[in-house]
Amino acid sequence: MPFHEELQRQTAVEREWLLAAPVIGDALAGRVTLGQYREFLGQAFHHVRHTVPLLMACGARLPARHEVLRRAIVDYIDEEVGHEEWILDDIVACGGDRAVAREAMPGLEAELMVAHAYDWIARHNPVGFFGMVHVLEGTSVTIATAAAQGLSHSLGLPASAFSYLNSHGSLDLEHVRMFGLLMDGLDDPDDQASVVHVARVMYRLYGNLFRSLSSAVPATEASKAYA
Repeated sequence: MPFHEELQRQTAVEREWLLAAPVIGDALAGRVTLGQYREFLGQAFHHVRHTVPLLMACGARLPARHEVLRRAIVDYIDEEVGHEEWILDDIVACGGDRAVAREAMPGLEAELMVAHAYDWIARHNPVGFFGMVHVLEGTSVTIATAAAQGLSHSLGLPASAFSYLNSHGSLDLEHVRMFGLLMDGLDDPDDQASVVHVARVMYRLYGNLFRSLSSAVPATEASKAYA
C-alpha cells in the first residue's frame, strides 16, 4: 500500500474525531456566529504564523538523503509566506482589530500544536513535521470551501472575509496531490512512523481547537438556560 494511503488509513479514527467537532457541522450548515468565526481566525493566525518558521526548521534538520523533501520545502515556503496576513485581513473584514489579533495570546490548543511541531523537529525526527502538514491541508480541503460558502450566506460577510478559507479549500487539491507523492517517496520505517505519530497528535490538538471555540448559543439564551 502506498504510504500516503497508509497514512490516511492509520489516522482515520483521529480524523473522524476532528471532523465530528460540533462547530464544524455548524459551520457547514451556516450556524456559526460572527464571534465564533473571528475566534477561529484568531486561533488560525497563531498557528499559521509559524508555518514558514517550522518549514525552515524542518528543512535545516533534514539529512542529505532527504534532498527531495528539502526542495519541496522551498516550494512550500514560497506558497505559504504571508498567509498569516491574509487571516488578519479576514479579521478586519469581519470588524475585528488587526493589532489586537496580532498581539493576543494563543489558546492552549494552538500553542500546543506549534510547540509539538517544533519539539518533534528538534528532538525527534524532522520528517514527522509532515504529519502536521497532512492534518492542516487535508482538513482544509475537506471543509474550508464549503464552510466559507455556508458562513458567507449566513453571516452576510463580503468575500474579503474568507480569503484564508477559500485559498485553503478545494483550490488546494493539487497541493494535496503533490503532498501525497512526497509521502509515497518515504520508505524508511522510522520516517513513516514519525509522520503517522505527529498526524495523530495534531488531529487531536486541532480537534480540541475547534471544540474550544465558544458556543453558538447567544449569551442571553445561555443565561436563560441556566436560570
